Amino acid sequence: MSFTRFTLRQIEALLAVAELHSFSMAANRLGLSTQAVSQLVAELETHLQFRLFDRNTRRVTLSSAGRDYLPSAQTLMRHVQETEIVANNVRQRATGVLRIAAPQVLACTALPLAIKVFQEKKPRVVVRICDVAVDQLVDQVAFGDVDLALGPDRAAGEAVHSKAIFDSAWVLWCAAQHPLAKRRRVNWAMLREHALVAAGYDHEHSVAQMRKSLPPEARIMPLEVVMNISTALGIAAQGKVATLAPAYVAILAKKFDLVMRRVVEPETVRKVCLYSPTNRTLSPAAEGFAEHLISWLPRWSKQ
Repeated sequence: MSFTRFTLRQIEALLAVAELHSFSMAANRLGLSTQAVSQLVAELETHLQFRLFDRNTRRVTLSSAGRDYLPSAQTLMRHVQETEIVANNVRQRATGVLRIAAPQVLACTALPLAIKVFQEKKPRVVVRICDVAVDQLVDQVAFGDVDLALGPDRAAGEAVHSKAIFDSAWVLWCAAQHPLAKRRRVNWAMLREHALVAAGYDHEHSVAQMRKSLPPEARIMPLEVVMNISTALGIAAQGKVATLAPAYVAILAKKFDLVMRRVVEPETVRKVCLYSPTNRTLSPAAEGFAEHLISWLPRWSKQ
């Protein structure tokens, strides 16, 4: 007996006739002719090699073998219906698991809130955050370790697509008692006169590179370099040094009671990008979350 020759339509016909005790009523439910339903049942009986129904002029009833077989057919149809529900949820981006990489600040501020808002409409989508170093973001997407990545603008290469989501100015964060806190704005020349703590190699890449065209005596060099922005903010909170970071770290900086001062002449802006693979297809859930981030993050950054 070849199970590959079973059809769901045959099982549907069996279940409808068994419930309604009538080929004609089953035909109406299934949108088929009575002859078509009778043929489906006959084909299934041929494959099974036993009769499913006892027929008479007034009523159709399950045979003894049909009664034994019916529970299995009902179980099969329940699984099929569950499969259809899952497929519909996938199509509607209502279910799935995805992974997104982001550096520490975005991983602990923007993404948890973005996920909360997204899951209010798509509660069955699971979004897992991978906090990684900035320089690892593109590779995480290219190698398939994550579905998406969110972070500062980096060269993406052919395997990764980069889309700018929002801009965030590089600003000075300092304690209220710091001398620069008395100014509404500061310029780069003023910064040379004050000690700065830098947050990791990302600072060296993003800030030091901004000023590399200046002569050595005009360049800004940090007094100390730490790995995490939270450490830099904590040191700055003691009042003796300040730190440079994008404006979007405000959620963390305010917890340290730091104040923000714009750095001008020139003002330098960091682009935050969403990275996605070009060499593989995103799941519907990942596509839906990417679209959510593209529309939601610019509003978050303005707040």
